[in-house]
Amino acid sequence: MKIDILTIFPEMFDGFVNSSIIKRAINDNKVQINVHNFRDYSTDPHKCVDDYAFGGGQGMVLMPQPIFDAVEDIKTKDTKVILLTPQGKKYNQKMAYDLAKEKSLMFICGHYEGFDERIRTLADEELSIGDYVLTGGELPSMVITDSVVRLLPGVINEESHKKESFNNDLLDYPVYTRPADFRGLKVPEVLLSGHHANIEKYRREESLKRTKERRPDLLEKS
Repeated sequence: MKIDILTIFPEMFDGFVNSSIIKRAINDNKVQINVHNFRDYSTDPHKCVDDYAFGGGQGMVLMPQPIFDAVEDIKTKDTKVILLTPQGKKYNQKMAYDLAKEKSLMFICGHYEGFDERIRTLADEELSIGDYVLTGGELPSMVITDSVVRLLPGVINEESHKKESFNNDLLDYPVYTRPADFRGLKVPEVLLSGHHANIEKYRREESLKRTKERRPDLLEKS
């Protein structure tokens, strides 16, 4: 998979692409992540990418020219262009699986007060990672990229993500490791029994219980 990220703060991604599973996926040629500074595409002598909004109002607005030129230069026939905005559809695990099937993704990171409305015409989809506002689209692009890359074949063990939270509309069951007794907090006996059928039953029940307590809206779907 190829992922292109358009931003005016490319330095924010230095740690992201050079750490943990993302770095390993890049080194193993499972994904190619390119971070582009769309300021480089500005035709303004001072490389300006924002201006005041017509009609007045607070804050600066990203201009269409640099972003249009960047998208048109980088995009291929296989590219799905995603605009990151609080007004987009709320992102979820099903969307992560869908995006992981794409050959190429492009994320446009907004910033400042917003972006010129005409920039929306470039996007195949608009996504939000939650009902709150951030200073820009950089963090959402990292969140979505991370959630997608880990689903690519060979990045992590497939069984690891098949039983995670939000698969089958349930939260994940509790897990434990050694020691079996830590400061009086003990691992449930069933997990030490070696009885796999009982363990699976326990995990299913705990998953349902946790979902009912924390996300009853998911349980209604399940």
